Order: sequence, then C-alpha cells, then structure tokens
Amino acid sequence: MAEVPAQIGRYVVERELGSGGMGEVYLAYSPGGDPVAVKVIRRDRLDQATRARFEKEALIARTVVGTNRVARFLDADPYAEQPWMAVEYVPGHTVHEQVQGRGTLPAPLVASLGALLAEGLEAVHKVGLLHRDLKPQNVMLSEYGPILIDFGLGAFVDADKDNLTQAGMIIGTIRCIPPEQALARTKPKEPADVYGLGTVLLYAATGHYPYEGADWLGIATQVADEEQFPNLAGLPDALLPLITAMLAYAPADRPMLAEVTRQCVALVEDAGLSAAQARHALVNATASSEDSARAAQTKSPSSSVWERIEQFAAPVGETSTADEDDHDSPLDRPLPASEDSGAEAPAGLTKDIVREAEKPTDPGLPAQKSRRGRKPASLTVSEDLRKRYAMQSAL
Repeated sequence: MAEVPAQIGRYVVERELGSGGMGEVYLAYSPGGDPVAVKVIRRDRLDQATRARFEKEALIARTVVGTNRVARFLDADPYAEQPWMAVEYVPGHTVHEQVQGRGTLPAPLVASLGALLAEGLEAVHKVGLLHRDLKPQNVMLSEYGPILIDFGLGAFVDADKDNLTQAGMIIGTIRCIPPEQALARTKPKEPADVYGLGTVLLYAATGHYPYEGADWLGIATQVADEEQFPNLAGLPDALLPLITAMLAYAPADRPMLAEVTRQCVALVEDAGLSAAQARHALVNATASSEDSARAAQTKSPSSSVWERIEQFAAPVGETSTADEDDHDSPLDRPLPASEDSGAEAPAGLTKDIVREAEKPTDPGLPAQKSRRGRKPASLTVSEDLRKRYAMQSAL
C-alpha cells in the first residue's frame, strides 16, 4: 500500500479511499475544510504527451453542466511530479455494494436508476467526454440518488495517436466493456457508454454480468464473439427489450441515451409512479437506516403515493444473487500487469493488445460545473465527524 501523503496540492489528506491501476484516491480537505476526493496518477502512466492531454481533458471537465449525476470536477495539476485531480467527494455506497449486501432492485427502481444515469451521461457526452469504464463499482448511491464517479481520463485511454496517446489498449473492466473496446479496433464512442450502462442495470436487476468466466481472457473471448449472446437470465420481462438493445454487439444497434431515458421513464410510469416519485423510492431503498429516518420526515400528506413508493423501496432480499466473493474479484478491478500473459488471444485480439489488456487501468473522472438540490458532501462529512469525535452540533 502506498504511503498516504500529508498534502496534495492545496488539499490536506485525511485517509486513502481506494487504489487502482491508475493510482490512489484520497479523502482530503480544502484549506477552508471542504471534503474532496483527490486521485493521484501513477508515475509509470506518464509522459509529456499524456500530461498535455490530461490538462485538456481537465479543462473540458469543468464545462460539464445540466446534470446532477456526476461528481463535480474541482481542480487538477497535470504537471505535478504525480499529476492529480480533485473532484467532489460523494458519501454513500456503490451499486455493486448494494447488490452484494442487500440484494437486487425491482424493475421500477432499476428503470429509475437508468433514467437518471442516462441523463447524466448525455450531459457529459455533449462536451465531448466519455466515461469508458461504466460498471456497478462506479455508480455511487447517495442521499441524493445515483452519482457517476471515476470517469476515464482521455489522456490515458484514447486510441487515436493524434490525440497524443497510444493505440491498441483495452480499457475498462473486462466484464463490463463493449465488444469494440475488447477488440481495441477503434476509438470508443458514445455507444460504448450505453453498453456500460446496460451492464450496470443488468447487475442491479439480476446480480450478474452479461459475461462471466474464470479469467479476463475467457470473458474477453465471449465479449468479442458476435455469436455469443449476453446472459440475461433473471432479468424482469419489463426490462428485457431495453437492456437487450443496450447490450447489442454493434454500436449502431444500441439506443441513444435520450431513448434510454424515455423508455426507463415509461417503465416507471407503468408501475404507477412519476419519475420524481421513483427517484424518492430508489433513494429510500438504497439509503442507510439514518438516511431512511431523515427521508421519513419529509413525506407528503399523500399517503397513497408513498404507499406505491414504499412498495418498491423495501429491499427485495436479504442476500445478493451474486457470488459471495464477487466483491473481491480481480475481474472487477483493472487488469493485473504481467510480463507475458502466456495465453492465446481470442479472434481479433492481437498479442500486443493482450499485453496491453494486462496492464493496470483505472481511469479517473471528470464532472459537472454546478448542482442544485443535493445535500452538500461537506454537511454529510461534518455529521460523520461529529459522531466520530463527539462534537456538539453548535460546532
């Protein structure tokens, strides 16, 4: 484990939040005391070209507006000894942790999840950015609802050398990447994120991924095979047409994000809820006990509406349908580095690409410019700190 630095840029570090192939992520505080998540990039992923691209991507990330569904970009230094970027800290737990610990979600709540995340992705795409690594571990379930985190840094993942980066890299988590990324033939485009979102919704509804296997190469072989259809077992009938289309092999056959939102909202309305009511139900179903207590105090007098919401807000099961050890699976993390895979590549995957696929990748995240309505992360963190240090509310 890397030594925790005392300070990164102007931010004072409290503790490590996680680590991956691209580097480490820390919980830190601004000089004024605002909590942020700071990602530090590994030295072996760097050269002057990637630093320049990173700077360009960071500037673009500042311009993302029109969504409450991505963690806000705050600051970055692409020319530090170890480049870093600071984004909004989002307390909560991931879709993966939700399914593992509390079970899958019912169809109306999966549809609400899809509608909200599709809107967020659409805003990101409008400024020319992609996520590139959508998976259940990269969607936080907060008091405000689902938030996209850990966006791919274009400086490290673009397959176009004119964009200052190397070609032939497989980027993303192998169980959630689309065929075009598994084959690394072309630069990923917007339909790649539609596919990734489809894997998140499939996992939320069923507890499994579209493709499974003992190792990354076995899964990559399935993903790259046009005749190998994704596993949709256990998917509710209401979600089947949409998720089947989102996981289509050909990018052109996948729906646009606006259409994903439209279909998800239609599914929510078929369940007798408005989109806003479904979002409340999703928050209630995935919140901690303390969050649920706070939400109960804000109910409207319309008991019939809340009865419909609570019908879907209760967890479906006490245990997950996924494997017990799935939370620690290397297939959910950046692919491990090795000198030589010693494995045969599937059709379409060259040996060079196989080697690149084994290199660790853990893209970071851009974000939006402004947000209204969400409870500030600083307030949530301050509440946690008061409990930890028995501070008085007046402080």
